[in-house]
Amino acid sequence: MLPTDNLPKAERLLALLDAEFEALKTQDLTAFEAYQAEKAAILDELGALTLPEEGPQAELWEPFREVIRQCRDHHRRNQILVQRKLDAIRAALKTLQGADAASSVEVYDRMGRMSANRRSRGLADA
Repeated sequence: MLPTDNLPKAERLLALLDAEFEALKTQDLTAFEAYQAEKAAILDELGALTLPEEGPQAELWEPFREVIRQCRDHHRRNQILVQRKLDAIRAALKTLQGADAASSVEVYDRMGRMSANRRSRGLADA
């Protein structure tokens, strides 16, 4: 296959990664999920390619490689955003479950007062 056959696929992947990032930022999980099937199909197609490392053919593939590098960077950006959101969710769950007694987060009791000794109880005990 020629680079001209695959460059539009790489550019579409880049566009999907950008759309995925916007969906993640706005927490639109429906849109995020909608991009996954097309993204996986493009990745399968592009993953099967064997690019020449040297010679005149290698230079023809350089624009394609540049777009793929951008895809890699955008994928990493999306991965970092997902990881940060997961970390925040885990921290919130941990606080709600009272799993970290040494936490600096203040917790209110059922009457709306700050817990005096911060010995949090789990939600099941409340």
